[in-house]
Formats: sequence, structure tokens, C-alpha cells
Amino acid sequence: MEGESESRKRAIAVHAASLVLVAIIVCSALWLPLIHAEDVSSIELQDPVESVEAVCSKTLYPEICYYSLSPHLGSSPAQPKKLLHVALMIALEEANKAFALVLRFVKQTSALQDCMELMDITRDQLDSSIALLKRHDLKALMREQASDLQTWLSASITNQDTCLDGISDYSKSIARALVENSVQNVRKLISNSLAIAKAAYESRPYPSPALRLPSDSIKDDFPSWLSPGDRRLLRTSANDVVPNVIVAQDGSGNFKTITQAIAAAPEKSPKRYVIKVKKGTYKENVQVGKTKTNIMLIGEGMEATIVTGSRNVIDGSTTFNSATFAAVGNGFMAQDMAFVNTAGPQKHQAVALRVGSDQSVLYRCKIAAYQDTLYAHSLRQFYRECKISGTVDFIFGNAAVVFQSCILVPRKPGANQKNAITAQGRTDPNQNTGISIHNCKITPGTDLVPVKSSFPTYLGRPWKEYSRTVFMQSYIDGFIQPAGWLEWDGDFALKTLYYGEYMNTGPGSGTGNRVKWPGYRVIKSPQEASKFTVGEFIQGDSWLQSTGVHYVDGLTN
Repeated sequence: MEGESESRKRAIAVHAASLVLVAIIVCSALWLPLIHAEDVSSIELQDPVESVEAVCSKTLYPEICYYSLSPHLGSSPAQPKKLLHVALMIALEEANKAFALVLRFVKQTSALQDCMELMDITRDQLDSSIALLKRHDLKALMREQASDLQTWLSASITNQDTCLDGISDYSKSIARALVENSVQNVRKLISNSLAIAKAAYESRPYPSPALRLPSDSIKDDFPSWLSPGDRRLLRTSANDVVPNVIVAQDGSGNFKTITQAIAAAPEKSPKRYVIKVKKGTYKENVQVGKTKTNIMLIGEGMEATIVTGSRNVIDGSTTFNSATFAAVGNGFMAQDMAFVNTAGPQKHQAVALRVGSDQSVLYRCKIAAYQDTLYAHSLRQFYRECKISGTVDFIFGNAAVVFQSCILVPRKPGANQKNAITAQGRTDPNQNTGISIHNCKITPGTDLVPVKSSFPTYLGRPWKEYSRTVFMQSYIDGFIQPAGWLEWDGDFALKTLYYGEYMNTGPGSGTGNRVKWPGYRVIKSPQEASKFTVGEFIQGDSWLQSTGVHYVDGLTN
């Protein structure tokens, strides 16, 4: 009886929440400035029902797909571009409504502040996707443009997942139920848009990806999307760089804090803006916002220029907002810096660095904390010659990210904890995301060495259903557990994940006793491994050349 009473209460609450949601959205529409001017209700799809059903059959949520597109049906065939355009417009319209809703309740929890930031970024990403589609025919997209579209939509889904993860930790309320419902709706619409886009551009005859060996045309080993100017910057010592501004604690520069220097940087700059940070320990939580594009920080060494903070979940921060340093503006670069969270293992999640910047590069940087050290949140990222240390899930997120020639250092965790180097967060099979660890070294920290038998260490565990991680041509020390990989929760994701190992060396690289999960594989084919190289996985040949960062675009010989 008590259960039936609770069920009735929940039903009444859901009904009430729905009424409130309608009222809020109607009211919000009166004052919220939309990010686009086009009215989706005026668009008519010249496409019969059967055609829309066929398109929607490719999506994860076909019913939502059909019911969102069917009001715009016409009587003649429409191009896939039109279908995708309408799907994106509907997703953007709903994202605007969700943003208004979150804004109403944002003061209730810090997690909703995260949601507001993430939904705002999502609106920009959807707007960029629509703009790209207006400029190009869907089936005429070049590989790089198709990758841009898939990257932006993949990141938009990740933004919704991050919001939902954050508010799930808070007590149930009407506000939480309303926001969850709205964000889930946006997420499903974006997922459907991504599926439609992927099905359309994969149907055109792209050449099969070739086996990628190191390119003779790229002598400095940096991904190709880096400009010649950026490449020169990264090959130049800090003492020889001519920066736009200098940060120095002793007052000898333009600013005393990194936050001040970033605030003074131009908005949405198409050009590289260089901030030199002199040696010292900078105790500040720094945010490179979405409008601060093409920022580059150059320190005086990973042991000399240190940004440090101690925000953590136990003391009230969200994981997302616990970062000592957060980079969101696209084109972010950092060289010869350290990003540290000193909270300690007893404080649980405490991020040192969070990156949600597209085509971002970290070169010769140290990233140090314990649980959740590096939050590679979303979009395309590249790490070269970095040292990353932590304990539980210390490299996590849902970016498309390649680590090359880095040192990964598991540390001594808290009591009864197990170390996992990675916890990749792919939630949709159409996302182009994952973690690729290439030509790196995995070795225990000095504090872990004497107690390594008491604290098992694994290569990773599946945070989300379609988790994807590969270790390739890397040195793995003998402290890694023979099974290699750890379950997250029973058999969750074991059939849907993609975990691979390819031509690794070292005493911990043997695969004879690895897990027997359906989603785990020892990669035998160099063609399969090449899919996770800089050139293929993050399209590095189209953007890294401009930065000057040393990189290898394919497999090493």
C-alpha cells in the first residue's frame, strides 16, 4: 500500500511538473534572445512519410525523430541536407528553451550553473553546424568538414550528459525533474541529428583510410592543423618568444595573475594571442571562456611555472567546476606549464585541468592531482610530451584525444581504492570520440612503488556505455594488473565498449591474461590501429601543422 501511495504521489508530481514546464517555456519564449532568427515552423520538407521513416530508422530515437520531422512533411522528395537542416533547427530551438529553463533555476545548485554554461556552448555548436550545412551540400562535404560536423554534434551530446551527471547528485525536486526532462529531450534530438549526418556523409564514396605511417612531409611531428606560426612558437624557447603580454608575480610584467591576462585578451580572436607566464606558483582557478579563442600560455618549465588550486567534490564543488584550470575557448595552447590540484585522495574528484577547447594542444606540461586529474571533456585535443599523474580515473572525459610521447604516472590512492588510468565517457555509438595513448610510457609514481601490491592499477574502466580507449606502441611497466582492464559495475558496457591494445612493450604489456570481454581486442591489423592516430582520429593533418608542436601523424616504424 505504501508503494501504491508513493506511485500516486510521483504521478501527481510528474503531471504538475509538466504543467509548470509548459508555463515556464511559454513565458521564457517572451524574453529569451534566441541564438538564431530562422523560424523552424515555416520550413516544409518536400518529402513523403516513407522517406522520413527511412532516415529516422538510422537514429537511436526513431519515434522522436519521426514526430519532430513529420510536421514539416511535403509531398515531393527532399534532399538529406534539408532533413538534417530541420533536425538541427529543432534541436537548437529546444536548446534555447532548455537554456531559458535552466536560467530560471540556476541559483538553486552549482550543478545548474554548469548546465547553463554547457547549454550555452551547445547552442553555439548547433549554430555552427547549421551554418556549415548552409554553406555546403551534405554529400559534397570534404572529410575535414564532415569531421567538424561530427565533432561539434558529439560535443553537444557530451554537454548534455555532463549536465545530467551533475544534477543527478542533487536531491529530487520539481526543478530537477523539469531540467532533466528538457535536457534529455535536447540530447535525443542532437543524437538523432548526428546519426542522420553520419549516415548521409558515410554513404558517399570516401576512399578507405590508408595505413598511416609517419609522414615524410611533417618533420616536426606536430598535427597538421597547427599553423606555421604556431609551430614556430612551440619550437621556440620561452626566453626567445615575443609575447603579447607577460604575467609575473613580482610585478615585472603586464599582470600579476593569469586570470587578469586572460580577461584582457581580445574576444574571439582569429590570431594567436601569446601570454608568457614567468616562473612561480600561481594560486588561482583560471577559466579560459568560450570567447577567448586562440590563447597560448608559455611558461618557463613544468617544474617552474605552476598553476595550483584545491577545489573538490567533498568540499562542495561539482567535478566540472573543481578544475584548477579550465580551457573552453577554441584553439587553446599551453607549453611548459604545470596544472595541479592539491586536494588529495581523501577529497575524491578534484580536477587539475579541464579542456573543452577544439583543436587544443598541450606541450611539455605537467598535470597532477589524484582522482580525476585531467578532464578531457570534449572536442579535439592533442597532448605531447606531457607528464600526467593521478589515481582513480585520472584521465577521463569524452574528447577525441591523442596522447603522444607522454608519461602517465599512477600514484598511491586512498585506502581501499584501485587505480584506473582512463575512464572514457562515450555515450553514443555515432560519436567520434575516444582516448588514444600512442608511444607513451606508463610507469608507477615513487609513492606507489613500495605499495603497488596493495593498490591494483588498471589501464582503464568503462565510465559510459560506448567507452573507447586504445593503447598503442607504448611502454607498459610491470605493475599493471595482468587483466589489464577493470569493470565499472558488473557487466555494464562490456559488450558495447571498444578497448584495444596494439604493439605495446614492457613487462606489463602481455595480453595473454587480459580480460575476455566482448568489446576488448588485441589489435592485429595496422590498418585498424591507424584509425586512432593523430592523422585519422583527430584529423591532425588539417590543423596541427599550424601550431608548430612536434607530432607523428601515423604509427611509428
